[in-house]
This record gives sequence, structure tokens and C-alpha cells, in this order.
Amino acid sequence: MYLIDKEKNRISKLKEMTFSELKFREREHLQEWIANNPNSLGEELLIIQKEFSGFNETNERLDLLALDKFGSLVIIENKLDDSGKDVTWQVIKYASYCASLTKQDILKIYQEFLGTSAIAQDRISEFYDNKDISEIVLNQGLNSQRLILVAANFRKEVTSTVLWLMNFKIRLQCFKVTPFAHCEQLFLNVEQILPTKDTEDFAISIATKAQEEIEVQETLKNRHRIRLKFWEQFINSSNQVNNLFVNNSASKDNWIGKGIGMSGVNLNFVATSNHCRGEIFINRGNKEENKEIFDYFYSMKDMIEADFGGQFEWERMDDNITSRIKKQLEGVSYFEESDWKKMNEFLIDVSVRMEKAFKDPIKKINNHWKNK
Repeated sequence: MYLIDKEKNRISKLKEMTFSELKFREREHLQEWIANNPNSLGEELLIIQKEFSGFNETNERLDLLALDKFGSLVIIENKLDDSGKDVTWQVIKYASYCASLTKQDILKIYQEFLGTSAIAQDRISEFYDNKDISEIVLNQGLNSQRLILVAANFRKEVTSTVLWLMNFKIRLQCFKVTPFAHCEQLFLNVEQILPTKDTEDFAISIATKAQEEIEVQETLKNRHRIRLKFWEQFINSSNQVNNLFVNNSASKDNWIGKGIGMSGVNLNFVATSNHCRGEIFINRGNKEENKEIFDYFYSMKDMIEADFGGQFEWERMDDNITSRIKKQLEGVSYFEESDWKKMNEFLIDVSVRMEKAFKDPIKKINNHWKNK
């Protein structure tokens, strides 16, 4: 790795170091770096546990347990300067232990990791783009688990085993991590060395096909049909009260939304298997902007809630890119047609009052944004 000096138009080589030279430890440092920034492994991952030891009749611990965007469990094993010769056998054992974990097991494991700071099923729902938790398929199939090895150097017996396992569609990746030093600054290079790009594309296509099969199964369970029917009757009922959804079509998703005068700030309505809600959903693609807009709304909280005629749940969601302000009705389900009348009345009432309550704040924040 080289450092670019723009003024001199030269490059200078950074000093390659070892973790032991820098006195970094596997659990205290490398594991924490990855746990706090799993995107360093080249994709969106949700860390659900560290030092997981919940296996029957064994005291073994895997370093990090995560979920990927396809609902697969990802077992991450970290080593420092040397992979060792048995790391592949180690992660294969962990994968076999994890193969039997059910969705409820995974929710419990993640809740134990979160403690009381958040609700596991809400975090998982948000990770899967606010999909209803009942529709999210986790750890499906005995060979859906993925394995990731992280080390500064990989022994030949490890890379040879990895290449052989890949022939049997075992999804296994190796990431080489190298620390570098320049003056007082330290750098970390994270590089995927196995599989090759062509093989990785093949593995992704397999995962994509599996996800499409899951969606077909969901369709066969009539979820999409039920949601289409629910939103169709909701829109018809709403159009008798106001014109908010006059141009909307019924959706197969569990939400529909409307713009309310500011890009990236929408008035959404959500129906799930256990609640429905109206929300101001803030997602302009930039975390800092989203939080600034939320805080601006929050500064007008008393006025907004007075105009609405009730209180909202204000969810800044500091760990997420998005933020929202919501009013929620618990204990109803779009699966139960007997609940639809109650859900309609709630959502229509909330839509009228939310649109009114946020009309002036949207104008003010638009003016504020223009004058920044």
C-alpha cells in the first residue's frame, strides 16, 4: 500500500506491520472492529451475537454471528497474524451447530445481544427494509449457512481446503487483513482473497435464486393476494373521506406512501400481522440530513402534537440511516378481515390528522433547507 503525495506528485510505501508488533489482540481489537463495521467485509451484514456459545453439549464459541440480506446466517471466525491449520474444520463445526437454529432461536440470540436497548424483531425488520417479521425467512435449509475467515495470513492447507469445499457449494470466503503504519497513523487493508470474482458471482446467483424461490413460496401462501385486497378496500374507504390516496394503486407490500412536499420525507401507512401505523418516514439517503430533519421536526414537537391532537412516538434511530415519527395501533392484523374496519378507521383518521399537523412544519423546513 502506498501513500500519495499530491504536492510532490510522488508515492511512498507504507510500512507493513503485524498485529503482534502493534500489540493488537484478536478479541479486543480485530473482532470489535468487524463487529462495529461489518460492511468492511464488502456487504451489509447484521451482527446478532459475539462470542456465541449457545451450542448443546459443547463449550465452543464462535467469534461473530451475523445475518446477510438473504436471511442466511454468517459465521465469522477471526485470527490474527496466522490462520492456523484447523480453522476450516472449526467454522464447519460452527456451521453444523447453527444449521438447526430456528427463527425464534435467532430472535432470542439477537435479543440477548441487544439487551434492553432495542427490540430484536424490530431491528431485523428494519434490516430487511421494514419487511413484516412474519415474512422474513431466516436460516432456511441445512446448507444455507455462510462462512467467513479473517486473518493476516492463510496457510496453504487452509486455502486448499477452502477451494475444495467451494466445489460442493459451501459458501466460504477468506479475507486477508493487513495493518500498515505511517508516522503516527495506522491503517487496515481488508482484501477478499477467496473466492475469485467469477466464483463469487456464481455463489451470489445461487443465493439470488434461493431468494426468488422464497418469494414464490410467500406468494403461494397468499400473502401478496391478501395485501392487495386489504389496500384496495382501504384506498376505496379513504377516497370517501379525502383525496390523499386517489392516485394510489393497491400494493402487494405491507405499506403504501405519499409524498408530502419534501423529497425523502414521506407519509407512509403500514399494515402487518400484529399492528398498523401511520408514520412520517425520513430517508433522504444521507444519515446526517435525516437526523437534522428529524431534530428540526422535534423542535416543533409541541406544536405538531397539538395540531395532531395526540402524541407520536419519536424514533430518531441513531444507529440507522433513517428516522420516523409514528402513531401505531397494536393487536390488529391484515390477515383477519374482521380487523379491517378497525384498521381503516384508525389509518384514515391518522392520515387526515398527520397531513394537517405536518403541513406547516414541512413548509418551514423547506424554507430552512433553502436558506442553509
